Amino acid sequence: MPQTSSRSGRGLLLPVLAFVVVLAVGVGAWLTLSHSQGGVTGIGGPFTLEDGDGHPVTDRDFHGRYLLVYFGYTFCPDVCPTTLNEVATALDTLGPKADRLQVVFITVDPKRDTPSVVRDYAASFSPRIKGLTGTPEQIETAAREYRVYFAPQPATGGGAYTVDHSSILYLMDPEGQFVVPIRTDQTGEAMAAEIAKHLT
Repeated sequence: MPQTSSRSGRGLLLPVLAFVVVLAVGVGAWLTLSHSQGGVTGIGGPFTLEDGDGHPVTDRDFHGRYLLVYFGYTFCPDVCPTTLNEVATALDTLGPKADRLQVVFITVDPKRDTPSVVRDYAASFSPRIKGLTGTPEQIETAAREYRVYFAPQPATGGGAYTVDHSSILYLMDPEGQFVVPIRTDQTGEAMAAEIAKHLT
């Protein structure tokens, strides 16, 4: 009996520790971004990626419009589809104001997310969401510019794998400057209300 109890305790400890680590990473990222009014710089920057037709796309292509940037991957089991679904709701809620905003979904899994795959995935939520991919080096550069954490996990016996990644929406102004983070744990209506405050 004591042995069973000990094993059970150790079995519960690992998920708790994993949760604490994920929470610490998330809180740390959020605190860093929340200091933007205090002069934090370096969020956002130049990148070169590929659109759904394999054509090069750079950050400069979006200048002149507000940009909402999200990093994720198409095989993501829950966070990414939930977030993009709420983003689509936010776009609908914004109405005509959404015309001033471009949403881009940048994959952190270029091995599986080819141009056509990421294009079709993003468009399945809204035709106004543009999916982007690139070489591993291009993805790493873009993620570094936006201070995004991501780490592919070891594959299972069937070859499937997940990618741990931070989950934040970045609102950029028409000059490509960081405006504010938009939380992903809220409804599309709440996202729209927050975004609308900054669409000047």
